[in-house]
Amino acid sequence: MSVLVYTEINKGKVKKASLEAVNYAAKIGELTGSTVTALAINADASHLEEIGKAGAKKIVSVKNDALSSLDSMMISAAVEQAAKAEGAKIIIFSFDIVGKAVAPRLSARLKAGLVAGAVDYPTVNGNSLEVKKNVFSGKATAIYSINSDVKIISLLPNSFPVKLGENSATVTDFTVDLGSVNSRIVIKEKKSNDVGGMVPLPEAEVVVSAGRGMKGPENWAMVEELAKELKATTACSRPVADMHWRPHHEHVGQTGVAIRPNLYIAIGISGAIQHLAGVNGSKTIVVINSDKEAPFFKSADYGIVGDAFTIVPKLVEAVKKFKANQN
Repeated sequence: MSVLVYTEINKGKVKKASLEAVNYAAKIGELTGSTVTALAINADASHLEEIGKAGAKKIVSVKNDALSSLDSMMISAAVEQAAKAEGAKIIIFSFDIVGKAVAPRLSARLKAGLVAGAVDYPTVNGNSLEVKKNVFSGKATAIYSINSDVKIISLLPNSFPVKLGENSATVTDFTVDLGSVNSRIVIKEKKSNDVGGMVPLPEAEVVVSAGRGMKGPENWAMVEELAKELKATTACSRPVADMHWRPHHEHVGQTGVAIRPNLYIAIGISGAIQHLAGVNGSKTIVVINSDKEAPFFKSADYGIVGDAFTIVPKLVEAVKKFKANQN
C-alpha cells in the first residue's frame, strides 16, 4: 500500500502547496507504515529533487504536454492511473484550483471518501482516518471519519509548514493513456496576482488588503508600496473588485480566494462576515479603519483607529527605517 500525492509545477517551481502536501503525505506514511509516492507532471531534475527532499520515497514522473493545460478531466485520468498502478489507498491534494476540480471527480471514479480543506494531520483509527477541517465559514471545526477503501484528502494551503530534508526519491517514468478523455480546451485565459514577483494569494505568507475606504483606485499606490516593503501580496474586498478598482483575482473572502497568511493587514475594510470567512484563518490580523465600530476590529489581533491616508504612509516609512537598521 502507498500514499499518492499530486504535485504541481508552476512558473518553473514546485508549488509551495504541493510541498506542503508531500510533507503531509510523509506524515501519513509514518502513521500508517505506507510508502509515499509523488506524481510529478512535466517536472525536471531539480523539481524531482525538491519533491524528494519534502518526503517522497518514490516519484512517478509523467511527461505529457497535454497535461500542461491542467484540464481537470485529464489530470483526474492521470492520477487515477497512477493510483491504481501504485496500489495507493490514500491520495493527497492541495485544496487549490486544481485540487478542488480533480479530487471530487476522482472520488466519484474510485468510490473514495473525500475530506476537502483539511487543517490538521489525521488520526489513524483502525482502517479509518479521522480528519479535521473548518466548517461554518471557519467559525468551528469538525472531524470527519473516512472509512472507504480508498481515501482522498485535500489540504487548505498555508495550514502546514514546508520542511525539506536530505531524503532522495527513486524516480520512475510513467506513461498515462488520455485516449479515452473527451476534453478540449477552447479558451485558456491565465490570470495571476503574482505580478512583479508577488507570491500567489493562496501561498502568501503576508497579505496587504484594502477596501472601499481607499476611496478610489487612484489611491492604491500606498497599498502597493506597503506590500512591496513587506514583500507581501496585495488583495482587496469584494466591493472593490466589483467596482473594478482592482482585478477580481485579488478578491479575498467567502466568494473569492480563501487565504491563511501569517500576517493579514486590512486597510479600509469594514469586515463583513463574507470577507471574514475567507481570511479568519490568518495567524495575525491587523486592521486599519477610521470607524472604531467597524466589525473587523472584533476579529483583529491588532487594530488602529484612524485615517488610512495618514497611517499607511507612516507604516511604510517605519518599515523602511526598520529595514535600513537591519543592514
